[in-house]
Amino acid sequence: MRKGVLPLSQFSTIDALMQGIYDGPATFAEVAKHGDFGIGTVNHLDGEMIGLDGKFFQITSDGSVRQLPPTAKTSFATVCFFKGTHASAVPVLKSFSALQRWLDSRMGSVNDFWAVRIDGHFSIVRVRSISRQKPPYRPLAKVAREESIFEGRNVEGTLVGFRCPPYVRGLNVIGYHFHFLSEDDSFGGHVMGCRIREGKAWWEVYRTFQMLLPDDPKFRHADLSVHDEDALVRVER
Repeated sequence: MRKGVLPLSQFSTIDALMQGIYDGPATFAEVAKHGDFGIGTVNHLDGEMIGLDGKFFQITSDGSVRQLPPTAKTSFATVCFFKGTHASAVPVLKSFSALQRWLDSRMGSVNDFWAVRIDGHFSIVRVRSISRQKPPYRPLAKVAREESIFEGRNVEGTLVGFRCPPYVRGLNVIGYHFHFLSEDDSFGGHVMGCRIREGKAWWEVYRTFQMLLPDDPKFRHADLSVHDEDALVRVER
Protein backbone atom coordinates (compact mmCIF):
# COMPACT_ATOMS: atom_id res chain seq x y z
CA MET A 1 0.00 0.00 0.00
CA ARG A 2 1.37 3.41 -0.91
CA LYS A 3 2.25 5.47 2.16
CA GLY A 4 -0.50 7.90 3.11
CA VAL A 5 -2.99 6.51 0.58
CA LEU A 6 -6.24 5.13 1.95
CA PRO A 7 -7.45 2.14 -0.08
CA LEU A 8 -10.77 1.05 -1.42
CA SER A 9 -11.70 -1.79 0.92
CA GLN A 10 -13.84 -4.83 0.26
CA PHE A 11 -15.25 -7.42 2.65
CA SER A 12 -15.54 -10.95 1.16
CA THR A 13 -16.12 -11.57 -2.58
CA ILE A 14 -19.10 -11.38 -4.90
CA ASP A 15 -18.69 -15.04 -5.89
CA ALA A 16 -18.89 -16.08 -2.24
CA LEU A 17 -22.15 -14.15 -2.00
CA MET A 18 -23.39 -15.76 -5.21
CA GLN A 19 -22.79 -19.19 -3.65
CA GLY A 20 -24.92 -18.35 -0.61
CA ILE A 21 -22.27 -17.38 1.94
CA TYR A 22 -24.51 -14.86 3.67
CA ASP A 23 -22.99 -14.76 7.16
CA GLY A 24 -19.85 -12.68 7.53
CA PRO A 25 -17.94 -11.99 10.76
CA ALA A 26 -17.27 -8.26 10.11
CA THR A 27 -19.36 -5.81 12.14
CA PHE A 28 -20.21 -2.34 10.86
CA ALA A 29 -17.96 -1.00 13.60
CA GLU A 30 -15.13 -2.76 11.73
CA VAL A 31 -16.43 -1.60 8.34
CA ALA A 32 -16.44 2.01 9.58
CA LYS A 33 -12.69 1.77 10.21
CA HIS A 34 -12.22 1.33 6.47
CA GLY A 35 -14.77 3.75 5.05
CA ASP A 36 -17.67 6.14 5.54
CA PHE A 37 -19.19 5.60 2.09
CA GLY A 38 -20.15 2.41 0.30
CA ILE A 39 -22.57 -0.35 -0.62
CA GLY A 40 -23.15 -3.98 0.21
CA THR A 41 -25.54 -6.16 2.14
CA VAL A 42 -26.30 -7.34 5.68
CA ASN A 43 -25.88 -10.81 7.18
CA HIS A 44 -28.53 -13.32 6.13
CA LEU A 45 -28.65 -11.24 2.90
CA ASP A 46 -31.17 -9.15 4.79
CA GLY A 47 -31.79 -6.32 2.33
CA GLU A 48 -29.45 -3.78 0.73
CA MET A 49 -26.83 -1.69 2.52
CA ILE A 50 -25.75 1.87 1.75
CA GLY A 51 -23.11 3.88 3.58
CA LEU A 52 -23.38 7.64 3.31
CA ASP A 53 -21.72 10.43 5.32
CA GLY A 54 -20.49 7.98 7.93
CA LYS A 55 -23.84 6.28 8.52
CA PHE A 56 -24.80 2.80 7.37
CA PHE A 57 -28.38 2.04 6.39
CA GLN A 58 -30.30 -1.16 5.68
CA ILE A 59 -33.16 -1.22 3.16
CA THR A 60 -35.26 -4.32 3.81
CA SER A 61 -37.47 -6.27 1.42
CA ASP A 62 -40.59 -4.42 2.61
CA GLY A 63 -38.98 -1.14 1.58
CA SER A 64 -38.32 0.18 5.07
CA VAL A 65 -35.03 1.92 5.90
CA ARG A 66 -33.19 1.81 9.22
CA GLN A 67 -29.78 2.89 10.40
CA LEU A 68 -27.60 -0.09 11.22
CA PRO A 69 -26.06 -0.39 14.70
CA PRO A 70 -22.29 -0.93 14.95
CA THR A 71 -22.92 -4.52 16.07
CA ALA A 72 -24.76 -5.52 12.87
CA LYS A 73 -22.68 -7.64 10.48
CA THR A 74 -22.08 -7.78 6.74
CA SER A 75 -21.45 -10.65 4.34
CA PHE A 76 -20.30 -8.36 1.51
CA ALA A 77 -19.40 -4.67 1.37
CA THR A 78 -17.25 -2.20 -0.56
CA VAL A 79 -16.30 1.03 1.23
CA CYS A 80 -13.95 4.01 1.13
CA PHE A 81 -13.40 7.37 2.77
CA PHE A 82 -14.97 9.43 0.01
CA LYS A 83 -13.68 12.93 -0.75
CA GLY A 84 -15.01 13.56 -4.26
CA THR A 85 -11.98 15.04 -6.00
CA HIS A 86 -13.87 15.68 -9.27
CA ALA A 87 -17.30 17.29 -9.60
CA SER A 88 -19.80 18.25 -12.28
CA ALA A 89 -23.40 19.30 -12.65
CA VAL A 90 -25.52 16.45 -14.01
CA PRO A 91 -27.75 17.17 -17.03
CA VAL A 92 -31.15 15.63 -17.70
CA LEU A 93 -30.52 11.91 -18.18
CA LYS A 94 -33.43 9.74 -19.26
CA SER A 95 -32.09 6.30 -18.38
CA PHE A 96 -29.64 4.42 -16.18
CA SER A 97 -27.57 3.53 -19.24
CA ALA A 98 -27.44 7.22 -20.22
CA LEU A 99 -26.10 8.00 -16.74
CA GLN A 100 -23.37 5.39 -17.13
CA ARG A 101 -22.36 6.73 -20.54
CA TRP A 102 -22.23 10.26 -19.12
CA LEU A 103 -19.99 9.10 -16.27
CA ASP A 104 -17.77 7.16 -18.68
CA SER A 105 -17.19 10.34 -20.66
CA ARG A 106 -15.82 12.08 -17.58
CA MET A 107 -13.97 9.43 -15.62
CA GLY A 108 -10.59 8.00 -16.53
CA SER A 109 -9.29 4.53 -17.21
CA VAL A 110 -11.57 1.52 -16.88
CA ASN A 111 -8.60 -0.26 -15.32
CA ASP A 112 -8.89 1.82 -12.16
CA PHE A 113 -11.49 1.72 -9.38
CA TRP A 114 -13.83 4.71 -9.19
CA ALA A 115 -16.16 5.81 -6.40
CA VAL A 116 -19.17 7.91 -7.40
CA ARG A 117 -21.73 10.00 -5.54
CA ILE A 118 -24.68 11.74 -7.22
CA ASP A 119 -27.07 14.01 -5.34
CA GLY A 120 -30.10 15.05 -7.31
CA HIS A 121 -33.74 15.15 -8.21
CA PHE A 122 -34.83 11.87 -9.75
CA SER A 123 -38.00 11.74 -11.81
CA ILE A 124 -37.89 7.95 -11.44
CA VAL A 125 -35.74 5.58 -9.38
CA ARG A 126 -36.35 1.84 -9.67
CA VAL A 127 -34.75 -0.19 -6.88
CA ARG A 128 -34.81 -3.67 -5.44
CA SER A 129 -34.18 -5.38 -2.14
CA ILE A 130 -33.91 -9.04 -1.15
CA SER A 131 -35.57 -10.65 1.84
CA ARG A 132 -33.81 -12.13 4.86
CA GLN A 133 -32.78 -15.76 4.23
CA LYS A 134 -32.72 -18.79 6.50
CA PRO A 135 -30.20 -21.66 6.43
CA PRO A 136 -29.60 -23.77 4.47
CA TYR A 137 -28.95 -20.83 2.17
CA ARG A 138 -29.78 -20.99 -1.53
CA PRO A 139 -27.50 -19.43 -4.17
CA LEU A 140 -28.10 -15.75 -4.83
CA ALA A 141 -29.27 -16.39 -8.40
CA LYS A 142 -32.26 -18.30 -7.00
CA VAL A 143 -32.92 -15.94 -4.10
CA ALA A 144 -32.91 -12.88 -6.39
CA ARG A 145 -35.91 -14.25 -8.31
CA GLU A 146 -37.98 -13.33 -5.25
CA GLU A 147 -36.65 -9.78 -4.95
CA SER A 148 -38.95 -6.89 -4.05
CA ILE A 149 -39.10 -4.06 -6.59
CA PHE A 150 -39.93 -0.47 -5.64
CA GLU A 151 -40.28 2.66 -7.72
CA GLY A 152 -39.94 6.22 -6.48
CA ARG A 153 -41.11 9.21 -8.51
CA ASN A 154 -39.99 12.81 -8.16
CA VAL A 155 -37.70 12.00 -5.28
CA GLU A 156 -34.63 13.81 -3.95
CA GLY A 157 -31.77 11.58 -2.94
CA THR A 158 -28.30 10.18 -3.45
CA LEU A 159 -26.72 7.48 -5.59
CA VAL A 160 -23.71 5.79 -3.99
CA GLY A 161 -21.64 3.42 -6.06
CA PHE A 162 -18.49 2.20 -7.74
CA ARG A 163 -17.14 1.37 -11.17
CA CYS A 164 -14.89 -1.68 -10.91
CA PRO A 165 -12.37 -2.80 -13.55
CA PRO A 166 -12.87 -5.96 -15.65
CA TYR A 167 -9.97 -7.88 -14.09
CA VAL A 168 -11.74 -8.19 -10.70
CA ARG A 169 -14.32 -10.54 -12.21
CA GLY A 170 -15.40 -12.93 -9.46
CA LEU A 171 -14.27 -10.54 -6.73
CA ASN A 172 -16.70 -7.66 -7.28
CA VAL A 173 -19.32 -6.48 -9.77
CA ILE A 174 -17.72 -5.41 -13.04
CA GLY A 175 -18.67 -1.92 -14.18
CA TYR A 176 -21.19 0.19 -12.28
CA HIS A 177 -22.99 -0.85 -9.11
CA PHE A 178 -25.19 1.73 -7.36
CA HIS A 179 -27.46 1.90 -4.34
CA PHE A 180 -29.89 4.76 -3.65
CA LEU A 181 -31.09 6.53 -0.51
CA SER A 182 -33.72 9.26 -0.49
CA GLU A 183 -32.95 12.58 1.18
CA ASP A 184 -35.40 11.82 4.01
CA ASP A 185 -33.94 8.31 4.58
CA SER A 186 -37.30 6.68 3.83
CA PHE A 187 -36.70 4.97 0.47
CA GLY A 188 -33.85 3.18 -1.25
CA GLY A 189 -32.27 0.00 -2.52
CA HIS A 190 -30.13 -1.52 -5.25
CA VAL A 191 -30.55 0.64 -8.35
CA MET A 192 -32.02 -1.07 -11.41
CA GLY A 193 -33.05 2.05 -13.32
CA CYS A 194 -33.38 5.80 -12.98
CA ARG A 195 -34.06 9.11 -14.71
CA ILE A 196 -32.34 12.24 -13.44
CA ARG A 197 -33.94 15.65 -13.76
CA GLU A 198 -30.99 17.52 -12.27
CA GLY A 199 -28.14 16.88 -9.91
CA LYS A 200 -24.47 17.07 -9.06
CA ALA A 201 -21.90 14.30 -9.28
CA TRP A 202 -18.63 13.75 -7.46
CA TRP A 203 -16.15 11.01 -8.28
CA GLU A 204 -12.62 9.92 -7.47
CA VAL A 205 -10.13 7.27 -8.51
CA TYR A 206 -8.72 4.46 -6.34
CA ARG A 207 -5.52 2.69 -7.33
CA THR A 208 -5.03 1.01 -3.96
CA PHE A 209 -7.39 -1.87 -3.19
CA GLN A 210 -7.57 -4.28 -0.27
CA MET A 211 -9.74 -7.29 0.50
CA LEU A 212 -10.68 -8.45 3.98
CA LEU A 213 -11.68 -12.09 3.70
CA PRO A 214 -13.94 -13.80 6.25
CA ASP A 215 -12.20 -16.27 8.53
CA ASP A 216 -14.96 -18.83 8.85
CA PRO A 217 -15.44 -22.47 7.76
CA LYS A 218 -17.98 -21.81 5.00
CA PHE A 219 -15.68 -19.40 3.21
CA ARG A 220 -12.53 -21.48 3.80
CA HIS A 221 -14.12 -24.59 2.27
CA ALA A 222 -16.10 -22.94 -0.56
CA ASP A 223 -15.15 -23.80 -4.15
CA LEU A 224 -14.61 -20.35 -5.65
CA SER A 225 -12.77 -21.63 -8.73
CA VAL A 226 -15.80 -21.22 -11.02
CA HIS A 227 -17.34 -17.85 -11.88
CA ASP A 228 -20.77 -17.58 -13.54
CA GLU A 229 -20.80 -14.10 -15.08
CA ASP A 230 -24.21 -14.61 -16.75
CA ALA A 231 -25.82 -15.42 -13.41
CA LEU A 232 -24.20 -12.40 -11.79
CA VAL A 233 -25.41 -10.09 -14.57
CA ARG A 234 -28.95 -11.40 -14.11
CA VAL A 235 -28.77 -10.77 -10.37
CA GLU A 236 -27.24 -7.30 -10.56
CA ARG A 237 -28.89 -5.83 -13.63
